[in-house]
Formats: sequence, C-alpha cells, structure tokens
Amino acid sequence: MAASNAQGESYKKIKTILVSQPKPERSPYFDLEKKFGLQIDWRQFIHVEPLTSKEFRRQRIKIDDHTAVIFTSKNAIDHFFKVCEEARVFMSAETKYFCQTEAIANYLQKFIIYRKRKVFAGKRHIEDLKTYFIRHKGEKFLLPCSNLGAKKAVRFLEELELDWQEAQMYRTVASDLSDLADITYDVLVFFSPLGIESLYENFPDFKQNDTRIAVFGSQTTKAVEDRGLMANIKAPAPEVPSMTTALKNYLKVSNTD
Repeated sequence: MAASNAQGESYKKIKTILVSQPKPERSPYFDLEKKFGLQIDWRQFIHVEPLTSKEFRRQRIKIDDHTAVIFTSKNAIDHFFKVCEEARVFMSAETKYFCQTEAIANYLQKFIIYRKRKVFAGKRHIEDLKTYFIRHKGEKFLLPCSNLGAKKAVRFLEELELDWQEAQMYRTVASDLSDLADITYDVLVFFSPLGIESLYENFPDFKQNDTRIAVFGSQTTKAVEDRGLMANIKAPAPEVPSMTTALKNYLKVSNTD
C-alpha cells in the first residue's frame, strides 16, 4: 500500500523520471539513480534559435551605432556575433562590453581580444555593474536579448537613465517532443514556466493522472497550478536548496517498503 502525507497525497513508488534539461556529464541525479534503482531520462523541452537576417532587419537597429554592449547570457553573446557576421557589421576595437557575470565575460574571449579596460563583469546580478554603468554613462548601450526580453536588466537600465536600446537577436521556443507521445514517466521535472508551456504545446490534452510533477521556483509552481496540475515536489525551500534534495526526500518515502 502506498504511503500518504497529512494532505492525503499518495507516495506511489517511483521508477522513472524525466528531467526537462539536456543530460549533463556529471550530476547528483546519477547518485539518485543508483541509490533508488531509477531510470532517469533527460530531454530539453525548450531550445534557442536565431532570428533570420530578415527578421532582425525589421527592427531597424544599427548595431555599430552603439559604443557598448550589455550581455546577460552566453546565448546573447553567441547570437550577437552571429548577427554581426551575417550583417557584415564590425564593432569598433573601442567598443565596451558589460557582462552580468565573470563566466559570461570569460566566454566573450571566444569572440574578441580581451582587454580589461573595455570588459566589465559583475558577480551575479545586473545591479553589480552599477558603478561601471555610472562611470560610462556617456556610452550608447545595446542590450541583445531573446523574444522573452531581459526584464530585470531593462528595469535597471531605465532606473539609471542610460542611453540604451534593446535588440532581439534570438528566441526561445518549444522543442519537438512528439516521440514521447506514448511514453509515461512517474515524475516530470520542470525548472521554468517555459517547460510547462512546451509540454502543452506538444501535448494539448495532457492529463496528470498518477504522474508526479517536480518544480523549481515559484514561477514554475504557479505555471503548473495555473494549468490545474498539482506540484508534488517543490524546491527550493529553507531545508531543500536543490531539486535533487527535494527528489531524494520524496523518494525516501515513496520508494521505502
């Protein structure tokens, strides 16, 4: 007989889990797989694709009119330089680059000759760059982004009253999951509302039934509940910092005889 909690949820045994991300080389999920005798599969529910040259031109943005570029992700770097290449735009050697994190700044070295006087990096958040933005307030900034925009960065740039322009250069779209149509998993793991959107774009008639849904973050939880589904496994929380911790805690109940 399956165990249940105070709210009456049934903790049926879990054998299969689908994680809506690409499979990593190393992961604590692999330890869960061995410890509890699971089959954990990995599948990217969303992916990034570039705009066509024609789509970008419709925005009527002159890239080389800008003296500084703001990068909030590695995807933004990849697609910025791809658009530049296709449009035959060559950025001035004096162009300044403002990167949200050190990792993004290091990635930039794939595309430019890295000189500290023109590359500025934050620690984690766009706000970390405030001092640099104020120091270089006379620059004309370009913010490459996806169809989802960069809302937090936009709000911050507006607060600073900089001369800046947003430029969509790529988009995040649902991946084709049609080959999973006849496959069921005991647990589906989601990390963003976009994953839920992709699920329904691929399977409009999806019913949860006995499938447990694991979610990371409040926005993902809301996206699940807005669809009338139950989020059975949640992270993060004060004593549950990661999704693997949340899954392990659940599995200790569901997979214990």
